[in-house]
Amino acid sequence: MTTCFFERHHEKIESAINAIQDRGFFSAYPEVPSGKIYGENAKSDGKAFFDSVIDSQFSLSQSTNGDWVGGEASPYGINLGVTYPEVNVDDLMHSMTQACNDWRKASVETRVGCALEILDRLNKKSFDMAFAVMHTTGQGFMMAFQAGGPHAQDRGLEAVAYAYKAMLDCPSEVTWKKQVGKDDFVTLDKQFAIVPRGIGLVIGCSTFPTWNSYPGLFASLVTGNGVIVKPHPQAILPSAMSVRICQEVLMEAGFDANIVTLVADTVEAPKTAELVQHDSVSIVDYTGSSEFGEWVEANAGDAIVYTEKSGINSIIIDSVESMKPVSGNIGFSLCLYSGQMCTTPQNIFVPKGGIQTTDGTMSFDDVSQAIVKAVDWMLSDQGRANEVLGAVQNQATADRVDSVQGDVLRSGDGIGHAMFPEARTRSIKIVKTNSSDLVTIAQEHFGPIVFIVETESTEESIQLASSIARNHGAISCGLYSTDDDVIEQAIDVMTCAGVPVSCNLVGNIWVNQSAAFSDFHVSGANPSGNATLTDSAFIAGRFNVVQSRTCVPVEKKVEA
Repeated sequence: MTTCFFERHHEKIESAINAIQDRGFFSAYPEVPSGKIYGENAKSDGKAFFDSVIDSQFSLSQSTNGDWVGGEASPYGINLGVTYPEVNVDDLMHSMTQACNDWRKASVETRVGCALEILDRLNKKSFDMAFAVMHTTGQGFMMAFQAGGPHAQDRGLEAVAYAYKAMLDCPSEVTWKKQVGKDDFVTLDKQFAIVPRGIGLVIGCSTFPTWNSYPGLFASLVTGNGVIVKPHPQAILPSAMSVRICQEVLMEAGFDANIVTLVADTVEAPKTAELVQHDSVSIVDYTGSSEFGEWVEANAGDAIVYTEKSGINSIIIDSVESMKPVSGNIGFSLCLYSGQMCTTPQNIFVPKGGIQTTDGTMSFDDVSQAIVKAVDWMLSDQGRANEVLGAVQNQATADRVDSVQGDVLRSGDGIGHAMFPEARTRSIKIVKTNSSDLVTIAQEHFGPIVFIVETESTEESIQLASSIARNHGAISCGLYSTDDDVIEQAIDVMTCAGVPVSCNLVGNIWVNQSAAFSDFHVSGANPSGNATLTDSAFIAGRFNVVQSRTCVPVEKKVEA
C-alpha cells in the first residue's frame, strides 16, 4: 500500500485543485485523437482491441457466481456478443465489505494516488474506449473518443480534486492545549479520521456510460468507499473496461480488487432495483430517466442519493444581428448525436411577430425555415451526417421520432450510414406548434425531436421556458438577444428556475457542451436532478469525520 502513485501525479492534482477554484479553461487530458499524442498505432490498436472482445468473455478480478451475462448490440448493427461475470448480489456485498476495510484505513494520499493512476491509464486507453463507447451508445467516433475518453476523464479528475480538497480541510491530528488554572493545562492529542459511508452504487446510462459515471465513481472511491458500477444493460463494455483498470491499479497497490466491481445484467433480468434497495448500499449515483430516477430517490432507504434525470431544454430567440450564424449554431446543436444529449434543446421559442435583426424584422416562419435549412445543410453530406448524427441508441427513441405528429417542418427519416448499412438512424424531426400546446411542449421527447413554438412575445417565451423547467426540469437554455434588458431578465428568471443560460452562442461553442473544471453540469435546483457535477455538495455526503482524543499526562513538578 504505497503513495508512489500520488507522488507520480502530484502536479496534476495540484493543477486540478487550482482549476476548480479559478473556473477558467483547464483540461488534463488531450481531446484531439492524434497519433502524435497517443501513439501512431493507437487508433489501429484500439480497433484491434474492440474486435478482440466481440463474442468473448470479458474477465474481471471480482466476486462471481461462475456464470456469464450480457446482451449488447451495437446501434450500428453489430451484435457484440460480449459477456461479463455474473454476480450474486449478497455474496458481492460480503466480498466488498471485507475488501473495503484496508481501503478505509489507507491514507488520503494513497487513495487519491490510486485514482489518479486509474485516470492516467484510462487516458492511455482512450482509443480503446472510443470504439467501445461508439458501438454501445451510437455516438460518432470523434464524439465517442472525446466524451467517452478525455472529457470523461476530466470529469473524473474534477471529482477527485473536490474530494481531496474536502478531505484536506480537516487535519489528521492535532495537539489541543487549554489553560484551566494559573499554572494548570489540559492537553489532548486529537486524531481525525475520514470515515466513508460504505458501498457506493453508480447507475450508468446508455448514452454516456463514462462521462456521467466517472464523477460518482471517483468521488466515492477516493473518500474511502467501495464502488459498484451498474451500467445500462445495452452499454456495459465501457464500464467493464473502466472497472478492469480500477481493479488492476488497486491490486498493484496492495488492495483487494473487490473495492470496485461491475454488476452486469440484461434488459430481461435487471438487477438495479435489488442493488438500490440493498442494505449494504450507502450511496447511489444515478443518471437516466426521470421516471426511474424518482423511483430510486423514493426507494434507496437510508442511502444518500445523487441524481441526474431528464429535462426539457429550451432556446429563446428574441433578436439577433444576423440569423445565419445563429441558425448554423442551433442546427449543429440539434444534430449532434441525434439529439440524444441531456443538454440538447427541445423547444425553440420564437415570438409570433418575428424577431429583430440588423436587416429589419424577420418573421416567425422565416426564423423557422432558417433553422430547418441549417439542419438540412448540416446533413446534406452523408459523411458529415453520419459522423455528427451517429446512430440512435435504442429502438424506443427511433419509434418516438416516427410517432410524433403535427405541423411537420422537417421529417425525421433516417440517413443511411456509409460504413454501417444496418445502423439505426433517424434525422432531426422539426415540428411547428404554439404556446397553448402545453401537452406537447411540457413533456420530454428524448431524441432528435424539436418543436419551434410560436409565442405571444419574448416575455411569454421566457415565462414558458422557466415554468417548464421548474415543473419538469431543464439542464440547459440558450438565449439569443441584442437587448441587454432582455438578457438580464432571462438570466434572472432562468437562474431562479435552476437553469444555466448560454447567451448568443455562435461559432465553435454550443449549448450542449459542458466543460469540466468550469461549467457546473445540472444545478440540482429543479426536477432534472438533485446533484451538480461537480461541486462541494457532491462530495460532502460521502464521508464523515470522526475524532478520537487522548489525554496527555501532566508533567509532575519537580520540587526544588
